[in-house]
Amino acid sequence: MNKELEAIFLTALEQNQQKLYRICSVYAKDEDDTKDLFQEVLVNIWKSMPSFKGEASIATWMYRITLNVCLRIRTKEIKKKKQLLRMDSHAINFYKTEIVKNAQNEQLLQLRKCIKKLNEADRALITLYLEELPYAEIATVLGLTENHIAVKIKRTKKKLLNCINSTS
Repeated sequence: MNKELEAIFLTALEQNQQKLYRICSVYAKDEDDTKDLFQEVLVNIWKSMPSFKGEASIATWMYRITLNVCLRIRTKEIKKKKQLLRMDSHAINFYKTEIVKNAQNEQLLQLRKCIKKLNEADRALITLYLEELPYAEIATVLGLTENHIAVKIKRTKKKLLNCINSTS
């Protein structure tokens, strides 16, 4: 990779690293899984840098890669999980979701649990929304219109509120 692309990568990573890591944490089971997933994301972004065309901002492009990697790995895990469950019904205990370590407060923990219960599309949407991306950028990342994003965010917020209220 040439030095110009490397500089762009390093600058973009410095500016977006925390957001990318938080997106990974939404799809991960625990802190170690988050770190592994984040590493996989960085490798994919690095390998894809030569194909970055600048049609969207580099941040939007990085979020899209992050979501794609997270969803791909999540899909692999689900397939693997189904396979193991067929082999041994007791394997279900192996896949119990761990409580988030180092949660600063009970509300944050509750919100994270409810987000993990959402379907993949809603989880991606609300994660980008919580990262304070503008609707236009969320629409670009997810391939939807801004109006559709607004409607889906409202519905997803309602789902999260119902989830939080039902477990309180």
